[in-house]
Amino acid sequence: MPAFSVFSSLRAVRAVAAVNPGVLPTLNALIRPAALPLIRPLAMASLGLVASLACVAAQADTLSRIRETKTINVGVREAARPFSFLNDAKQPTGYSVDLCLAAVDDIKKELKLPDLKVNYVVVSGPERIPKLQKEEIDLECGSTTNTKARQEQVSFSYTIFVAGMKVLVPKGTRVESLKDLDGMTIALSKGTTSEKLFTQLNSSGEAKMQLVQYANNNEAFKALREGKARAFPQDDALLQGLASKEKALDALGLASMAFSVEPYGIMMRKGDTRLNEVVDRTLSRLFTSGEIQTLYKKWFETPALTIPMSRLTRDSFVRPNKEAGVAMLLGYSI
Repeated sequence: MPAFSVFSSLRAVRAVAAVNPGVLPTLNALIRPAALPLIRPLAMASLGLVASLACVAAQADTLSRIRETKTINVGVREAARPFSFLNDAKQPTGYSVDLCLAAVDDIKKELKLPDLKVNYVVVSGPERIPKLQKEEIDLECGSTTNTKARQEQVSFSYTIFVAGMKVLVPKGTRVESLKDLDGMTIALSKGTTSEKLFTQLNSSGEAKMQLVQYANNNEAFKALREGKARAFPQDDALLQGLASKEKALDALGLASMAFSVEPYGIMMRKGDTRLNEVVDRTLSRLFTSGEIQTLYKKWFETPALTIPMSRLTRDSFVRPNKEAGVAMLLGYSI
């Protein structure tokens, strides 16, 4: 058997093993040299299984279910200000929520359902993708970075904002290079790209830090305020949102060093083509009409919070894209 056929068959068999660990013992036997002739028929069968699964996924169309139930489930965050958070009345609000509601309006028109009910579901960082995959939510409207790793599990809309990962530190604390982080206790928010990146940096020996994991942004921020940590890495806009809400901008500030580029998108189930098309069409309309500028000013140019529109964010409105985030220090996608 030609080498390329062997490798293609092995990949197909391993793809089956990924979704059904129970076949691993069989797989181990099959990849022994003596059993290589058996791989081709099993690979063909596995490819058929993959094709069938893809067909089932395509049939599980979210818009059809929304039409039947007259309900759309929207995932929101509790404290991802100003993108997605609960206000004083415990109602979901924010920049990303507004964009999702604009898409919901277009879904109403698409399905001729003027009374479509919006059911909000609060999700945390670690559970947002599982809840989406389990169909507990249909859209995730928060501050989720589009990454190569996440693209394997979910789909993203066009980019709606581009953040940069920085660290929030007490005023006067200098962080201009990785070495400045040596010996620091770092507060990490669970299930975030900052947790992933700083864990990689620590493991690589680029900096020797004491990493402490917290359940969410609020808890990590609290640890910084109470002196249990010296730095809290997260997307700059989220850090500014937290600090402004807690009136901590006099005591805390963003260090100048940027660790990554973080493009945000509305998250949907992988393969949910029709829903993705409606959401992207809504965003294209907002970008082209200039309505996005009004929404941006509403959330990012306020008396309490001012975040000038970055060049990358502006470019994403002019040239809609779905580019994944990049960890600049490590030189690869996050």
